[in-house]
Amino acid sequence: MSRARLSGQAGLSVRHGLPPGQRSAAARLYWQAFGAKLGRVMGPERKALAFIERVLDERHVISACDASGAVIGVIGYRTAQGSFVGGARADLVAIYGWVGAFWRMGCLGVLARDTETRALIVDGLAVAPDWRGAGVGAALIEALVVEATMRGYRELRLDVVGENLRARALYERMGFAVTRRRDSRLTRLFFEFQTAYVMIRPL
Repeated sequence: MSRARLSGQAGLSVRHGLPPGQRSAAARLYWQAFGAKLGRVMGPERKALAFIERVLDERHVISACDASGAVIGVIGYRTAQGSFVGGARADLVAIYGWVGAFWRMGCLGVLARDTETRALIVDGLAVAPDWRGAGVGAALIEALVVEATMRGYRELRLDVVGENLRARALYERMGFAVTRRRDSRLTRLFFEFQTAYVMIRPL
């Protein structure tokens, strides 16, 4: 995807990948959005940020940038070829050591990481606090719709935590609908949420 201007916001743009030198900023945005859910397993914050920056795949993200080129929002996605924030055992070992990697792998294994041929799966939407409510999240979703359509997908799919009512409301405004509910006592134990809703937007 070529760089495109963010509608209604002078100097802001949306692009595929990340601008040079913005991996750390993108990792911090992701942690700000999902740290409350992941913190018990991926903390402390210093190590979590190091892990995210290490593993994030710039081929699986669309970013929104301000006039200076700083990242103010990201939307990652997952395909059979990879995901925005994935990583392998070796990455966990490099950051957390063998013992820390072992139990974290077990905890992370309870999260749904499936892929499918008809749907492009959203792997996290994060917007900088100062830019929330300015249309950045909606612009990133629409950019991912374009990307998914170009790749031949029929749907966009995402999981939203049951308690995250604000995110669910945004997705509903953007054409997503709940198709099923997932409940897990293990996610409640490890990640402090029990319910997640699968939402789909037809393309």
